[in-house]
Amino acid sequence: MKKFDLAVVGSGIGGSLISILNKDKDLVLFEKDKNLGGTASTFKRFGNYFNTGATTFVGYEDNHILKDIFDSVNFVPDLIESSYAYRTIINGKIIDRKTNFEEFIESLNTVFYHKNNRYFWQTLKDIDERFWRLKDIYFAKYSLNSYLKSLKTIETLFKEYKFLMFKTAKGFIKEVLGDISKDYQNFIDAQLQITLQSTSKDIPLLSFAIALSYPFHKIFYANGGMGKLFDDMLKDINVKNKEQIKYIKKEKDFYRLISSIDEYLASKVVLNMPVFECSEMFWDKDIQNYYKKFKFYDQSAFVIYLKIDSRKEFLNHYQIILNENIPNSVSKTFFVSFSHKDDEKLSKNGYSVTISCHTKALFWDELSNDEYENKKEITKNFILNELFKNFEDIKKEDIKIDFCATSKTFKRYINRFNCGATPLNLKNIFKIPSSITPFENLYNVGDSVFAGQGWPGVALGAKVLNSNLFKNIKGI
Repeated sequence: MKKFDLAVVGSGIGGSLISILNKDKDLVLFEKDKNLGGTASTFKRFGNYFNTGATTFVGYEDNHILKDIFDSVNFVPDLIESSYAYRTIINGKIIDRKTNFEEFIESLNTVFYHKNNRYFWQTLKDIDERFWRLKDIYFAKYSLNSYLKSLKTIETLFKEYKFLMFKTAKGFIKEVLGDISKDYQNFIDAQLQITLQSTSKDIPLLSFAIALSYPFHKIFYANGGMGKLFDDMLKDINVKNKEQIKYIKKEKDFYRLISSIDEYLASKVVLNMPVFECSEMFWDKDIQNYYKKFKFYDQSAFVIYLKIDSRKEFLNHYQIILNENIPNSVSKTFFVSFSHKDDEKLSKNGYSVTISCHTKALFWDELSNDEYENKKEITKNFILNELFKNFEDIKKEDIKIDFCATSKTFKRYINRFNCGATPLNLKNIFKIPSSITPFENLYNVGDSVFAGQGWPGVALGAKVLNSNLFKNIKGI
């Protein structure tokens, strides 16, 4: 039985980044699904291709972590740059989240004019830019050296931001903008739902600034679907897809991985799956108990997939903010992503469209079969009706294919029941799981451990993890 240097379980953003960073090692990557990328994968149904969930690629630019990682492994992704992050439509009014700051402020002021808008958004942009310029951001636990290095990072943040570190998003809004309208607050919170799955009520200013500033970075469309990016990235990696790891047993100098097909040995294991779901695959009670202490984060997505036959041109991304909550969801906003008109794969036979909103993961799991199908139809029809109201160029007869997915669907195909984890803040920073575990050569990566969600957040966690995997090798 062959023994690998490193086994990675899960081909999501974190697992794939760790794999390419260690492609010179004897490495194997396991993926349950036939498609690579997890919630950022691309799949084929009814003869057409659709992005599973994540559709935006951000931060591929100089002095940013994603480009640093890709450059370090000589990988150039197939991307199409956009001047828009997305267009927000709220009560029929349009705000364009453009990369160009001046154009964004001009658009914002036509809908939510405030004399302090420029100061408010420029401050957030400056905080974000300063964060990504910082070097050696680190967070880990379970050894004195890890705690000391983590404290050093906190010290660095305090030196950089000083009193801003103690400010909350809610307090900053109140201080600079005062009592803003309900619609303006909804506009802000709807954007936070995209990146943090949270509102401005309980998050620190630093997280708030980074979450709201991602549209000021370079924004890209992944040509051929997000899944093609993973296929290209992992083309030289030993990938075993359609093979699920069922159990892992810790032995003296290695881990034994039992899959749905075979058994494998590995000196080190990286798990790219929600940290609170890891206990189920271990035989060792102490490892089981370690993972059981992490609380399940009950948030997922409801996603509609469409094939729209239209000659009209659309932006790649839109955010629709409503006045009422979407049925069977926890949100009054949904995000719409259109395939690029020149994408020969996704836009064949018309636009491939992904529409998503946030729901509770367990809500769908606890329904009877009849209730499940009924509520799926209610939610889908509600969102589609709102789509028609906000897009005059889309008619009901333009939709040639429509189907939808819930947390149960994601669990079946990509073995992922929820989305993300508790947003990082100063109160819970040392409660957030780190990539390093108390068990030698066992690690986690992804959006349920430090540093968070989206490509940049997961990439930061992957960078921290990579610096610990093979310490005799200098990381990026």
